[in-house]
Amino acid sequence: MRRIPSSTHDVVVVGARAAGAATAMLLARAGLDVLVVDRSRYGADTLSTHALMRAGVMQLARWGLLDDIVAAGTPAVRKTTFNYTDNAMSVPIEPVHGVDALYAPRRTVLDPILVDAARDAGATFEYGRTITDVSRDRTGRVNGVVGRDSRGDAWRYSARWVVGADGLRSVVAHAVDAPIERQGTGVTATVYGYWPGMENDGYHWYFRPDAVAGVIPTNDDHACVFAVGTPARIGRGGADVLHEVVRAAAPGLADRLARATAPRGVRTFTGRPGIVRGPWGNGWALVGDAGYWKDPIGAHGLTDALRDAELLARAIISTATGERPEADAMDDYHQTRNRLSLPLFDVVESIATMNWTDAEIPGLLRRMGMAMNDEIEFVAGLDRQPALALSASSGALRVA
Repeated sequence: MRRIPSSTHDVVVVGARAAGAATAMLLARAGLDVLVVDRSRYGADTLSTHALMRAGVMQLARWGLLDDIVAAGTPAVRKTTFNYTDNAMSVPIEPVHGVDALYAPRRTVLDPILVDAARDAGATFEYGRTITDVSRDRTGRVNGVVGRDSRGDAWRYSARWVVGADGLRSVVAHAVDAPIERQGTGVTATVYGYWPGMENDGYHWYFRPDAVAGVIPTNDDHACVFAVGTPARIGRGGADVLHEVVRAAAPGLADRLARATAPRGVRTFTGRPGIVRGPWGNGWALVGDAGYWKDPIGAHGLTDALRDAELLARAIISTATGERPEADAMDDYHQTRNRLSLPLFDVVESIATMNWTDAEIPGLLRRMGMAMNDEIEFVAGLDRQPALALSASSGALRVA
């Protein structure tokens, strides 16, 4: 009989994207034995809005990774412009909490930087491994994951905690029957591509009823240009649909695209309703889109992922140190995530219905900005809280 590969760890993280890699990095920096499994491959691209808001940039700066993002050629964004009807409101990115610019790295840049940092901290990564289920001990507590590799061979890994960072269609969330706390109804679809040589003067968002568009400067002198509409309007997507929606939202931008060098192709996301899941249970936790997904029209998913990675890592570490009972630490993660996330979820849900008018959208954007400001102040406060680290001499976790 063939031996099934197995090993035992403090934490197994399922998913090596932004949320999973950041969680693994923070846990490993604290001295925990962390294994990350992912069905994809190192550095692979994925659907993304790319844009990081201030709280996300603050996280990367505090973790010592922002210089790597900049060194990879990610352009600094120093202004955000909101366009609706005949009005344009530009907001300069003022130096606040140590951040004087925003960034929108390609996922082929951001994800490997996070993975490399996690590896440097001691985390182990296994790619080409697809989880099929969780395992449980005799009490019913989740104590590991099982799955198959790219050749179809079975494997299993045991852990004190299993973290599902495996996206909206999370296998971990399904396997543990994570409760659904909030289900959205507003849904948009998006078609986007990368245009070379677009002038970089910051983020641009264009809002018109049933036609939203934007420009996000990213790596390699490219800009991510996107068009958003109802799923019925976007349909199967394609370049013609992108141009048609952009022209409805921003005729001037459409003219620029017509004169610019077209990308080789465009990508389409057909839309999924927002969902908020209960993010923890007996031996398991969820982070990133696995636990909380809202429509990408808010362009806040990556910032949420980095924020919640730290919230979850701090909860697990405080339990591992014996500083707090597991239930208390994890409930704090849950309640803090919801306190920061639900105001954003609700306003993005309203925008994603595409039922607002030209007169209503400025108020919705102000609501979104207020929720983001609350998040910024919370993340800034994390700097004043003690970090947790492993004592090399004793092998016990300590407050650093």
